[in-house]
Amino acid sequence: MLVCSGGRYESQANAQIRESIMDGWAECFGEENVTAVHISGAAASIVHLKPTIVFAIGSYLPESTYFGEVCREAKKIGAITVFWATEDPYEQDANYRIADDFDVIFSCDRWGHNFYLRDHVYHLPLAASRKLHYAPLTGEAERSIDVLFCGVAFTSRKDIVRTLMPTLRQLNVRIIGPGWGEFGIGFSDARIEKNQLVELYQRSKIVLNLGRSLHFENKRFMIAPSTPGPRTFEAAAAGAFQIFHEDTYELRRYYHAKEIPSFSNKRDFDGLVQHYLHNAQKRADATRCAQERTLAEHTYGHRVRTVVNILQQEGFMAA
Repeated sequence: MLVCSGGRYESQANAQIRESIMDGWAECFGEENVTAVHISGAAASIVHLKPTIVFAIGSYLPESTYFGEVCREAKKIGAITVFWATEDPYEQDANYRIADDFDVIFSCDRWGHNFYLRDHVYHLPLAASRKLHYAPLTGEAERSIDVLFCGVAFTSRKDIVRTLMPTLRQLNVRIIGPGWGEFGIGFSDARIEKNQLVELYQRSKIVLNLGRSLHFENKRFMIAPSTPGPRTFEAAAAGAFQIFHEDTYELRRYYHAKEIPSFSNKRDFDGLVQHYLHNAQKRADATRCAQERTLAEHTYGHRVRTVVNILQQEGFMAA
């Protein structure tokens, strides 16, 4: 198994997802059978290692990230070529860069996967890593932050937070990420490392889950994102009590409302704060259920097993 990714402009988030996916493959097949390489050296690695599966992940948008050579070398040795698009649907207009090269494509977005004009395209949501994201649940005494959000201040997120500000100003909040500093006390432009984020989850009573809206190449169909992003699964594994902005049918494929409640407006948000903020037991119950479900259904080990099952069902691998 050879995993390759990492264009010149690979984001920190994608680098962390790559590490998590590697953990999933290692969980299923053993670390000794999985090798990760940078895209720039992938073709040479295929010639040398002769893997059975070449599994590319990440973004297909940067022109400097060229997977054609990788697939040609893989086909010479009869390897199966798979791409997991972890940035859908935000780059969907550019999927022609990989559409004809790989045997099978997986998209992280359920709605977005319908816009590949080819066969053997499947939906595969992102997930959490047992090794990188799981943390034992902490007691109430450790949770001194009322409301936490970590992430870039995209315009859509700023709009939501501005709506909630009358309530947030009355609470002990930590809203952290590039672009938030201008909002004042409790807001910071800092970037948070993965281990710091897990620690912050465990110190927080409520974690806001706000989807992003940053479309790099998504003008042709303007596909609205449908599947929850990786942070949903990661936070649940780390023991965070989340409230999700905008309830969707897709979210409920993964978590019940009692595990991750949702809000669509300030009135809903205020109701959730009133219901959960000072009720440690209800938050603890929801947090425990969400974490248990994540570890039972939504780790990268589960996603890798899904990939293998599909490859076997479609005749790319022997059962």
